[in-house]
Amino acid sequence: MRAHPPVFDRSIADFLEGVYAACNLPGRLKRDPLAVVKRYPDPDDRELAALVCSTLAFGSVDLIVRACDSALAPLGDRPALALAAMRPAELREAWSGFQYRYCFPADMMALMRAIRRGREERGSLEGLFLAGDLGGPDVIDALGEFVRALKRLAVDRGGAGIRENLLPDPAKGSACKRLLLCLRWLVREDAVDPGGWARVDRARLVVPLDLHMTRVCADRLGFIESPRATLSNALRATEAFRLYSPEDPVRYDFALTRPGIDPEPGDERFGCA
Repeated sequence: MRAHPPVFDRSIADFLEGVYAACNLPGRLKRDPLAVVKRYPDPDDRELAALVCSTLAFGSVDLIVRACDSALAPLGDRPALALAAMRPAELREAWSGFQYRYCFPADMMALMRAIRRGREERGSLEGLFLAGDLGGPDVIDALGEFVRALKRLAVDRGGAGIRENLLPDPAKGSACKRLLLCLRWLVREDAVDPGGWARVDRARLVVPLDLHMTRVCADRLGFIESPRATLSNALRATEAFRLYSPEDPVRYDFALTRPGIDPEPGDERFGCA
């Protein structure tokens, strides 16, 4: 445990604003699952796509994007309406051939059941999230309630549902990188993040710690002591980022990961590879 809280450093503030200006650009989305999410202008379609794409955001980026396209293809241009109209047999048929690494047809069917039922129950996935949000300084407790609600809604008549490794629960110690990434996409709105969930305060977001962001926070910024993607490290990193962007602590996430995930000439000056 760190012995003292983080302190503001002007050189870090200048660095963060510099990398944000250089890398937080729509053109840097070419190899990112968020590019798939941003195809949908309607918030109902976007929240569905965001949960599906973030759930599949593991492995190499090109394969992730391909898997996202495949998962959403049966739903066409208006996925929320298409899913709402699907009968159980049609849902099973639509994803009977889907597989991406350890996400199998039954997993995708369960996720789609949860999304459809959650939207029916609360009007939207945002409504489902807010139903379990009792407030607090960050979104972690609300995220846990959201995950547990999705798992409840995913169960079919035979008892099959969503496995823990696809929708992990922060109450069990998971860093929940993919779910926190989903929240970043839906809550924030700037040149990269499309937003849509206006009732969730972006000041409560927590940094999604993937491999690249963990290294940057440990080695380049010194916000965490070890490059381990744990929930405690995500909270410590977020505490530090709040010194530089208190109303939007996840502001720098996309920009800081670009040099490592999809480098372009000149990115080496940031030391974030």
